[in-house]
Amino acid sequence: MLYALQLFRSLEPLAQPKKAKKVGRPKLPKGEAKGRIVPVRFRQEDLRVIEAAAKASKQTVSEWIRSTIHATIER
Repeated sequence: MLYALQLFRSLEPLAQPKKAKKVGRPKLPKGEAKGRIVPVRFRQEDLRVIEAAAKASKQTVSEWIRSTIHATIER
């Protein structure tokens, strides 16, 4: 009897596993991404100065670095 029950279960169609919902922020539309990430290393004393300048201008370190580079390029 147990064998017949197991045989019957094996004839049932397999249930399709549901796709898991992706975690995190959805992808930005094309053209809206900021671009490439460029890893840069700073000496500890330079980083302290950069962090202080960013805080004084009420910006994140990344925003401050981007705005400083843009200002230098536009000269």
